Amino acid sequence: MEISELKAELEKLHTASFGWALSCCRQNRSEAEEVLQTVYLKILQGKALYRGESKLQTWLFAVIRKTAISERRKQLLRSLSPIVSPGADGSEIESDFERSEMQRRFQEALAQLPARQRETLHLVFYQDLSLSEAAEVMNVSVGSARRHYERGKKRLREALDREGVDYGVGWRRKENSGAVL
Repeated sequence: MEISELKAELEKLHTASFGWALSCCRQNRSEAEEVLQTVYLKILQGKALYRGESKLQTWLFAVIRKTAISERRKQLLRSLSPIVSPGADGSEIESDFERSEMQRRFQEALAQLPARQRETLHLVFYQDLSLSEAAEVMNVSVGSARRHYERGKKRLREALDREGVDYGVGWRRKENSGAVL
């Protein structure tokens, strides 16, 4: 693929890529922006090569995930030094948008899932990847991705049920009314 074609395709995938980077960076916008910028640099410098062995999106998401993990490790090493306290006035930067109470509860429940389950659900629901594509991004077998997906959905349902969150979707399976078949 020519560099101009690759750039055009990356531009088309930018919104989805940023969403995946946000997920990989636990919703930290500045980290996600840095990770995505690093990924684009890797691609333009030839350090990450697309060989056409999978869909471009699948390959790109794998590069984003690996870069985010690498950046998180670097931050962990840096965090071993003393933590700097927030500004003297105690003010915090507010997010760009406010989330509804239901959305907040959903995001909290999702954040409580183990990383693999959370990643699988994000790739399938938000990025519209198949389980096999999600498995490729995560570098696990399809069976493992399916297991993370099913367990993640179950744990998410249980957490939302405990919180009393109703999205208008029947989370619980309806029981047979007792009719004999």
